[in-house]
Amino acid sequence: MPSFDIVSKVDGQALDNAVNVTTKEITNRFDFKGAHVAINLDKKEFKINIETDDEMKMRQLIDVLISRAHKQNIAPEAFDLSKEPYQSGKVVKQEVIVRNGLKQEDAKKIVKMIKESGLKVQAQINDDMVRVTGKKIDDLQEVIQLCRNSSLGIPLQYENMRS
Repeated sequence: MPSFDIVSKVDGQALDNAVNVTTKEITNRFDFKGAHVAINLDKKEFKINIETDDEMKMRQLIDVLISRAHKQNIAPEAFDLSKEPYQSGKVVKQEVIVRNGLKQEDAKKIVKMIKESGLKVQAQINDDMVRVTGKKIDDLQEVIQLCRNSSLGIPLQYENMRS
């Protein structure tokens, strides 16, 4: 029976490259000359800690980070910017969490959306992925289009297509 997996993964090496390219670009920019800028990537917990002089530079730094990550094939939705920047002494700090893996509630939303579509497929949650099986590959491709057209706010990848 044909099947595939819906996952949400971020390549650790690509993320590391994006952070390094961002750091390199910021050190060469004129508007950041002499400014305090620190970007640290915690590879185990997929967190990026950013420090700058003010909130305007923080926004610019995050824009550069997202654009460089996009060039490394990391979707902008992978960055959780819900935590507001906060003042700590003379610097502004922000913790950016990188979403890696499907959370249980996101997986439930995907399964519910697939079941409501009326397609003749089965969707089941396995740890941090959703496996979709069906009799026809065309049905599976419709599920992929359905997921791409929906606005779930998380980056999705489709793996292990088997017929």
